[in-house]
Formats: sequence, C-alpha cells, structure tokens
Amino acid sequence: MRLGIVSDTHNNLKNCREIVAVFNDTGVDQVIHTGDITQAKTLDVLSGLTMPLSGVFGNNDQERESLEAAILHHGFNFHEPPWRFSLQGRQVLVVHDPLDFEGESEFGDLRLHGHTHRYHCEWKATCLTFNPGECAGMMKGFNNLGIVDLPTLETEIIKF
Repeated sequence: MRLGIVSDTHNNLKNCREIVAVFNDTGVDQVIHTGDITQAKTLDVLSGLTMPLSGVFGNNDQERESLEAAILHHGFNFHEPPWRFSLQGRQVLVVHDPLDFEGESEFGDLRLHGHTHRYHCEWKATCLTFNPGECAGMMKGFNNLGIVDLPTLETEIIKF
C-alpha cells in the first residue's frame, strides 16, 4: 500500500488541482493531509482524487463549520490531531505541528506532520518521521508531495 502525503495546501487551488492530477497519475492507495486546508473550496478541488482522503486539522483551519460540511459532503475522514491508527500492521501517528509529537515518542512506525513547510525525513530506531514539505508555494518546481510505501516505509518526493 502506498500513501500519498500532502500538507499545508493553504487554499492554493491551482496547486490543489496539480496535487489531484499527480496523485491520480501515481496511483497511490490513500492520501493523507497533515493539516492547514484553510477553506472548504480546497476540499472541493481535492474531491477529484480517485482514492480516499483523510487527515488532521491544522492551526489555520479556522473555518471549521464549512470545512466539516465539505468533509461530510465528500465523504472524507478528518480528525483532531494527534490521530493514531493502524494500517496494514503499521502504527501511524498524524499531527500538524511536529511539537505535538512530544509525549508520543514510543508510538508508531510512521509519524507524519506538516506545519513547517520544510522537508523532513528522519529515522529514530524503527520509527520514520516524515513531512514532504511545501506544496502551497507559488514557484513552479519548488512544491513537494510525498509518497510512503507502507510495507517498507520507503519515501519518495514528487516536485511540481
């Protein structure tokens, strides 16, 4: 199973359309958004994904009523961080702000975050912490999406 990882879309609809095209072309099995969607119209664009979308809310997701209505409308699955779940025998922890990992050091095989807009890929013992980095920037070629192969925890960055 391959997970598409996206963070901090910040309502950049042009980039969100590109995100949908990239993930649909790569054939990931599920997309996880690590927060800062900001507006419901971002979710309307992301509804073009051909795979399930789930994730957590970030500090800029202030329009909760409209976001939650769009999540319900599109059948997405979003949570307050920290979100812990098991998938194919892997324990996964998703937060927006990496500071929210404090106190969670013993949990998980895969820890995903956003917030910093910077690429982060770090192994500690048998746990991978991953953030693909910026995806809401205006400069073509400097935006990142991530893919994590769940069985092997190998990562890939796609620039767009």
